[in-house]
Amino acid sequence: MLSKMKNIDAKEVIELKDMIDIYEGQVLSRTLSQNENVSLTLFGFDKDEMISTHQSEGDALLTVLEGKARITIDDTDYILKTGESIVMPALHPHAVYALENMKMFLTVIF
Repeated sequence: MLSKMKNIDAKEVIELKDMIDIYEGQVLSRTLSQNENVSLTLFGFDKDEMISTHQSEGDALLTVLEGKARITIDDTDYILKTGESIVMPALHPHAVYALENMKMFLTVIF
């Protein structure tokens, strides 16, 4: 059977934050799985980089793996630091801004 995961080894203990890098002036992403039901993606943000306001068809669980970010949902700002998570509900406008170099794990359920 083909694995539904990619860019990640099975049966290996990992630290997700070590699977994505941060490059100056960029937002990097690394997809671990994506289908009609779920999307699992790692992101690495340089300080002051962002994903501008948008909406998703699915509920998104964002977990900061390293650093600090400002998450805006429905015009309300939330400051998250390493180890903290927030749910961005489907069809609600949201944005992500790196207050410092930041890595995050995003799970979207459609």
